[in-house]
Amino acid sequence: MTDQLVERVREALRVVIDPELGENIVDLGFVYDIAAAGGAVRIKMTATTPGCPASSFLREGAQAAASGVAGVVSADVTMTFEPAWTPDFIAPAVRASLGFAAVN
Repeated sequence: MTDQLVERVREALRVVIDPELGENIVDLGFVYDIAAAGGAVRIKMTATTPGCPASSFLREGAQAAASGVAGVVSADVTMTFEPAWTPDFIAPAVRASLGFAAVN
């Protein structure tokens, strides 16, 4: 049940689009971890840089998206910059569409 809730939250987070890159936060590799226990969901995520002006927008969007998932009673979103995000975290198909070189 918990694994299913985590996967439903992950899918819901795909509606949160980074305004600069135009892709969802899951495929961009911004979501580092999703944990659930008894309907309480904890999301650890990042943005491109610590000074990213969209950080609050992304965090609030993630919290709203997760809160809308059936079975979620609370959603806590923590922003972190460890490890630092790099384009290597982007899903391969999205990385190619954004013009980033392939990771070797």
